[in-house]
Amino acid sequence: MKTKAMSLLMVVTLGCAHNSHAESLGCLIEPDRVADVGSQAVGVLEQIKVERGDVVIAGQVLARLSAQVERASLNVAQTKSTADAEYKQAVAASVLAQRKLERTRDLLKKDFVSDQALDQAEAEAQVAEQRVAQARESQRVAVREFHLSSAQLEQRDVRSPFAGIVMERYRTEGERVEREPLVRVARVDPLRVEAIVPAAQFGSIQAGQMALVKTDLPNFAGLNAQVTLVDRVIDPASNTFRVRMMLPNPERRIPAGLRCRVEFTSIKPAAATLPSVKVTPPTKSTVAISELKTQMSLLAQSLPGARVFEKLQPAKDRVAVKSYLLLRQARLNMTKRLTMLSVTPAPQVVVAMAEPRIVSMR
Repeated sequence: MKTKAMSLLMVVTLGCAHNSHAESLGCLIEPDRVADVGSQAVGVLEQIKVERGDVVIAGQVLARLSAQVERASLNVAQTKSTADAEYKQAVAASVLAQRKLERTRDLLKKDFVSDQALDQAEAEAQVAEQRVAQARESQRVAVREFHLSSAQLEQRDVRSPFAGIVMERYRTEGERVEREPLVRVARVDPLRVEAIVPAAQFGSIQAGQMALVKTDLPNFAGLNAQVTLVDRVIDPASNTFRVRMMLPNPERRIPAGLRCRVEFTSIKPAAATLPSVKVTPPTKSTVAISELKTQMSLLAQSLPGARVFEKLQPAKDRVAVKSYLLLRQARLNMTKRLTMLSVTPAPQVVVAMAEPRIVSMR
């Protein structure tokens, strides 16, 4: 039967690939599980309680074999398990033996009986205790035999392994049953969708992916299914692989056995997540550029070379010329830094200027 279903699925796939859209593939909607239910025991079929199309639940009795002998054995075992007369008799005999042993010991202290009488009383007391234990064990065995008879009677009933719908009924009342199935039960919630996909699409379909199943019935034109199994082995003869999907059917409205077409949704690669970086705009300097120039000018004037140049010393004085050159170089460096600060202002600007050394020029 499975071979016929796969052959039919191949025909549907080829037909749909020829007549439908390029992304549509042929598929077949099947029951999730199908079981040919039979009996564990051999016997004559006494009653079948279901017909084709009936809805059954898990554990429901589908058929029953004749079980007169099993019921009689169950009644006998139940009677034995509840019988406690033998146990009560053993307990009473044990109590009597214990009392006799106590009296014998008292008489031995008074030298009215011999040691042999005491030994005999102790032996009788021990035998009485063992009989109590034996009666207790017999009662436990009777209870276990009752459970065994009950299990044998349960084997005469044929029960449904899961909830579903009866597809076929093979036997009628009065027939002898050995290994043949009695009924066929199918679970239709959820349904199973089988599709044969070309090998070129291997890797583009993954478990958990959603798919759109389309049928020819107007009430079930578009159904949402989920991929549950993707074969990892490609058939070399047909260059295809199989994909299984799960189709929910809570009210059993969707019939099984429908030919369909399936379209798989494309999987989009997950966008790369970059670490969040908090960008803080640069803060403006608390000191304005003009004020900074003024401070630099005052600082430059405080240098020794500036004082020498300010007093208008003679040009032939090489010390004054050297100080002037150093001051000019410091002003050029300050201008470059101010240009950089005007492009990208920094939170704080610290300008450090070393005091120029007066070098005599020869």
